[in-house]
Amino acid sequence: MPVTSRAATGGPLRMPDFRLLLAGAATGQLGAQVTLVALPLVAVLELQASAFQVGVLTAAETAAFLLIGLPAGAWTDRMRKRPLMIRADIVRAAAMASIPVAAVAGALTMVQLYAVALITGAATVFFDVAHQSYLPQILSKEQLVAGNGALETVRSSAQVTGPGVGGGLVQLVGAHLAIVADAIGYALSALFLLGIRQHEDPPQPEPNASLRGDIAEGVRFVVRQPLLRVIALTTALTNLFAAILMATQTVYLVRVLGLEPGAIGLVLSASAVGGLVGAFCAGALASRVGQARTIWLSLLVTGPFALLWPLSGEGVTGALLFAAGSGVVFFGAVVYNVAQVSFRQALCPPRLLGRMNATLRFFMWGTLPLGGLLGGALADAYGPRTALACCAAGLLVAPLPLLLSPLRRMRDLPTVAHTGDVGDGAAAVEHDSAPVS
Repeated sequence: MPVTSRAATGGPLRMPDFRLLLAGAATGQLGAQVTLVALPLVAVLELQASAFQVGVLTAAETAAFLLIGLPAGAWTDRMRKRPLMIRADIVRAAAMASIPVAAVAGALTMVQLYAVALITGAATVFFDVAHQSYLPQILSKEQLVAGNGALETVRSSAQVTGPGVGGGLVQLVGAHLAIVADAIGYALSALFLLGIRQHEDPPQPEPNASLRGDIAEGVRFVVRQPLLRVIALTTALTNLFAAILMATQTVYLVRVLGLEPGAIGLVLSASAVGGLVGAFCAGALASRVGQARTIWLSLLVTGPFALLWPLSGEGVTGALLFAAGSGVVFFGAVVYNVAQVSFRQALCPPRLLGRMNATLRFFMWGTLPLGGLLGGALADAYGPRTALACCAAGLLVAPLPLLLSPLRRMRDLPTVAHTGDVGDGAAAVEHDSAPVS
């Protein structure tokens, strides 16, 4: 059934195909959140990695967004999205399964961890671009905010439960065996995607199309949209500083706060409660405050709580401060994600969705490997507390591009493509939604 005929058929959860997509997201995200705890602990506890080596590992996990992000969008627009996501899940499951196999054989090294991070990162690029481009094929534009809210709820729920499960598994069976949960999660995700029944026609090739031309068309669409430009800049800055946190938090929690793996999992799970609350509140906030206002207010109000990270000390009080800061920051990040991803999906013509999402991921996630390397270098040279202080300071200034843009004077966002400047609340002419997405 075309999405245009489903606009008034109720919420997306009534649709079996969307429920399967949601179930796949749940299993994949849960496994990934276990690895969020387990993978750096493999490096820190089992391979005695330095802070910089952990930063390199963080950079390797996200390097693919910088290296192949743009062509991935053009390739994705030429393929059916569901089979592409299934293949990406299989690759990620196999790569993750290689870690416990090598560890049991006594052959695990940091080089293998870097290789697995690069491979899973490349598969994730294709999966994420296809996933965001596939959702509008299942849901109508009117259902996108609710659909993205449901997906963020699943992701946030995994962020609440996954780290606690991961920390417990690490303490119970060891970090390398805990990675098995991630491989199983990706395999289950592929099985759920296989169950989706909606027919997906292969994209029709355009006459005289070329990879270079397709990439350029996607870049032009993004750079000619004033609101997309400022969202891309803000998210890129936010992700740069968030990557510093990703690169240093495990070293900080182990070597400064002195936490055991189980306690680390509980801290990260408690931190993610804020993201879960944000997922539940995002739709209501956008409706009450306005989608445009929600985008900049979500980061402006919650960013200062990042200062609690470097202020946390040893013991239970320090762990609670760290979790509280993360919880509020994650709340703002999820609310921001739901609002801006839904806007992007509603604005973009369907044939350009893959290239639009990939172009934005290239700009917005391309800063993640840079932040990972920066965080590792700062932690090695000046200590992880100083690295977290730099991260917090950066998150305070990240919303500035939004505050200096026309977005600050708007309540709601246009839902149609527009290539000119958008003035104060101006409507567009009519044409045909993480680490932040």
